[in-house]
Amino acid sequence: MSRVAVVTGGSRGIGAAISVCLKDAGYKVAANYAGNDEKAKAFNEETGIPVYKWDVSKYEACVEGLAKIEADLGPVDVLVNNAGITRDAMFHKMTPENWNDVINTNLTGLFNMTHPVWPGMRDRGFGRIINISSINGQKGQMGQANYAAAKAGDIGFTKTLAQEGAAKGITVNAICPGYIGTEMVRAVPEKVLNERILPLIPVGRLGEPEEIGRCVVFLASDDAGFVTGSTLSANGGQYMT
Repeated sequence: MSRVAVVTGGSRGIGAAISVCLKDAGYKVAANYAGNDEKAKAFNEETGIPVYKWDVSKYEACVEGLAKIEADLGPVDVLVNNAGITRDAMFHKMTPENWNDVINTNLTGLFNMTHPVWPGMRDRGFGRIINISSINGQKGQMGQANYAAAKAGDIGFTKTLAQEGAAKGITVNAICPGYIGTEMVRAVPEKVLNERILPLIPVGRLGEPEEIGRCVVFLASDDAGFVTGSTLSANGGQYMT
């Protein structure tokens, strides 16, 4: 039987590529999304991957959404915590709402999604948790105190759960993408892209969403059973740790 994988924020951008890569690797994939019904419907029609709508910042919504997926597809074996938002502002202009919205989705969302599936993974003796952090959680970024704090928190969450899950066959890892050629990034003015972003990347190009998807497929696989608590930096050499 195919293993079941859930991808949050899984119908657009990097999340969509992750969902498709996992499906192509033989997983039964469920893609969560928060708000864009039109994009989610188009993604479902194009890929055949079922989509489920809820807000990962709400614990009870996660419990209910995951229960629906398990009723439809079976117990969750692989969870990819990819959903994220930005509310960028310099710190002296950042509002409590800016801060809380990002922390609640990008950090608390990991708890809300992982906590309901953790007992089942422990009972079955297998699980894969893959948290999509960010280069900016490693190095910081002006105007993103909220986002960088949340993404750095994702790494701490990863390292702690890796220790707790190891004896139960659960691996927990993080991926920190750099600049990836999503629709949002490619909308950046060409002059800005060529003069201010690409020169920072030693390989001289943006990453492709599918490159992050392939990282996820490896970490989800049996081949990665000895890899846990790790942070995989996929940033073209922009930031080396």
